[in-house]
Amino acid sequence: MVFSEIQKLLERYENAETTLKEEKDLQAYFAQDEIDPRLEAYKPMFSYFSKTQSEQFTRDVPLKSERTYTLYQWISVAAVVVIMLGLVFTNPFSNAERTYAELSPDEQQDYHDAMMAFNLLSSNFKKGTDNLSAIGQMSEALNQGEEKFAKLTEFDNTTDKIFKYD
Repeated sequence: MVFSEIQKLLERYENAETTLKEEKDLQAYFAQDEIDPRLEAYKPMFSYFSKTQSEQFTRDVPLKSERTYTLYQWISVAAVVVIMLGLVFTNPFSNAERTYAELSPDEQQDYHDAMMAFNLLSSNFKKGTDNLSAIGQMSEALNQGEEKFAKLTEFDNTTDKIFKYD
């Protein structure tokens, strides 16, 4: 084959546009002893391809025919059963609300204790938010002072330009 034809085939081969017959022609060309010196770089690649086509995998691949259940599979099944039983017997999605009169004396006492704790917590939060508002006012005053200082600095720079000091 002529060098230009081989070069065109190689270009088409690299772009994955060759047919099987053209690829066999390339392999046959590179299997020869005499190859154009400019195409010597492709000879190892095509000799590798022709050598690996004849290789076969001879090792046996073991296949498991029986399905074995592991401990983790049984644990997951047991967990699903426990969750389902818990949902069936406890019914956490029911919206049965009880009034204060329906509560037992112990539950009423617990209710009063919880309300006292919530009121104490609420009053402490109010004190904290009052302190935060004082900090906010102080921050606002500092920002106003910074703006006034920036104007003073600008005035000072202007006077420096008018009156040049030695």
